[in-house]
Amino acid sequence: MGIIKHTEAPSRHRHLEQQNTTSLLYGMNEEDQLVPQITKQAIPQIAPLVDAIVDHLLSGGRLFYLGAGTSGRLGIVDASECPPTFGVDHGLVIGLIAGGDGAIRKAVEFAEDDPKQGWKDLQQYGFNHKDVLVGIAASGTTPYVVGAVQEATAQGMITGCITCNENTPLAAAATFPIEVITGPEFVTGSTRLKAGTAQKLTLNMLTTTAMIKLGRVEDNRMIDMQLSNDKLVERGTKMVMAATPLDFDTAQRLLLREGSVRKSIEKYQMEKK
Repeated sequence: MGIIKHTEAPSRHRHLEQQNTTSLLYGMNEEDQLVPQITKQAIPQIAPLVDAIVDHLLSGGRLFYLGAGTSGRLGIVDASECPPTFGVDHGLVIGLIAGGDGAIRKAVEFAEDDPKQGWKDLQQYGFNHKDVLVGIAASGTTPYVVGAVQEATAQGMITGCITCNENTPLAAAATFPIEVITGPEFVTGSTRLKAGTAQKLTLNMLTTTAMIKLGRVEDNRMIDMQLSNDKLVERGTKMVMAATPLDFDTAQRLLLREGSVRKSIEKYQMEKK
């Protein structure tokens, strides 16, 4: 069966240039409301990839995201938020984008069209059989992403993907394909809209669920988060207070001395024995 590029289908909304501001906003919101339910339908595909990621991270592996344009930027955002949120090393989840780090801010023309460059970029990080690769491409046809996933899978490595079309080369190449079929965009072909939202929701699921299963969340709290600003210090202090009978000032002194919520609670419990 050939590729049906739902992401390139004509928008259901016409003559946008003739609409007033409120109408445009309601139209975008109407489309956006479809995304969570569409993403929900992909959970049976997302779950086995999460379990594979957890298994490999427990065995000393890493998680790599690979994408171009908006997809690449979303992977980098998700990867960069794992250390401050869950207290993991910066090298545990790595996001790569076609065109290199400069493409995060400014598009690099034709960077996504080389089917060999994605694999070359992975080699700069020593990508190996312990690691997991997730290719991100709304179209499912981006050569930079497809080529890397095909090569990794061919070498027996665990691969996943997030795409917003069905029956794509990317999904065919991945061990654990995720297809979130978001349909036509509000502005025809602008996949930074619904497709980008669906990719972000899926990335949230992958790393958040994996980190919970890795023990980086206790109850519903980020007990390993980095204390990188006053807001997080205050949040961490309240977590310590919730787990101990300490008042605010005492809990904060303990937190700042120990450097993490987890260590603070463990220190208190140890001293009380």
